[in-house]
Amino acid sequence: MASHRRPARVTVLTAAAATAATAFGAVPAHADPGASAETTRAAVDRLFEEAERATEGYNRADEKADQLRRTVSQAQDSLARGQERINRMRGALGSVAGAQYRSGGIDPALALLLSSDPDSYLDKASVLDRITARQGAALGELRHELRELAQERAEAGRALAELERSRAEVSRHKRTVERKLAEARRLLASLTADERAGFERASRSGREALDEELPPLGDLGPSRAAAAVIAARSAIGRPYVWGATGPSAFDCSGLMVWSYRQAGIALPRTSQAQRNAGRRIPLSQAQPGDLVTYRGDASHVAIYAGNGQVIHAPYPGARVRYDPVNMMSHVTVTRV
Repeated sequence: MASHRRPARVTVLTAAAATAATAFGAVPAHADPGASAETTRAAVDRLFEEAERATEGYNRADEKADQLRRTVSQAQDSLARGQERINRMRGALGSVAGAQYRSGGIDPALALLLSSDPDSYLDKASVLDRITARQGAALGELRHELRELAQERAEAGRALAELERSRAEVSRHKRTVERKLAEARRLLASLTADERAGFERASRSGREALDEELPPLGDLGPSRAAAAVIAARSAIGRPYVWGATGPSAFDCSGLMVWSYRQAGIALPRTSQAQRNAGRRIPLSQAQPGDLVTYRGDASHVAIYAGNGQVIHAPYPGARVRYDPVNMMSHVTVTRV
């Protein structure tokens, strides 16, 4: 992330990353002895950025897996109902066939010759013809239902196979995130106690300064976008946890989903989809409640809070906080 931030903010923004060493726990590892503290911070920022991209990939794959799970469940329910209909139809056809068998089923012409009451026989034969016609129609319906059921089974099988592929993709992104974070923990553990203390002091100082610059809540107005900002503000200080959508922890897009949900608005799960969830506007026209996405791939997202500041969940080990709206490159503003 350091390469995307203004020079004046590098110390503050990377400083908070150092607190992740405590959040992650001590790891008995050491960085390259020749690496400077600045190089280590840059490497940690890069790893957090890569982990965040993988997190958004995880969110996207997990959302798809959820949809596929619902599709598979609905398909299985439909298959069960279809099989039950077919079983009933088969039972009804079997009963008619059994009755015909028990009646003897002799040639109709011979039955007429042997009948002592031809008129009565002809009446019965007419009824039998109607029964046979209905039986033929029922048999045709059964064949149609069997074809439909076979098609549903094939579609359910394809959905299930797609679900398995999506689950594998979820697992792949999860492994990538965990690998990146483990490497970041290793680097953070290499920092000296003095470096960590200095970074933590700088981080606290930066957050306090930003708090003083923000407009009061009353200035935001009664809109749903303002309600989303108020919700995001209520999450200040809660930890970043990848894949989380609140209320006790969030990743960057998860914070947006949760904040807007409190305002009665459903947002897509990923930052990439959130960038396209509304109308694009220039940064100069940003208003509180607008979504602000970053980087060319929109792998990070925040909510505009007014006065040139955003609220966001920065990266693992950090907490939800304020930062300048131009903290990263490729800023895109979306009004939902």
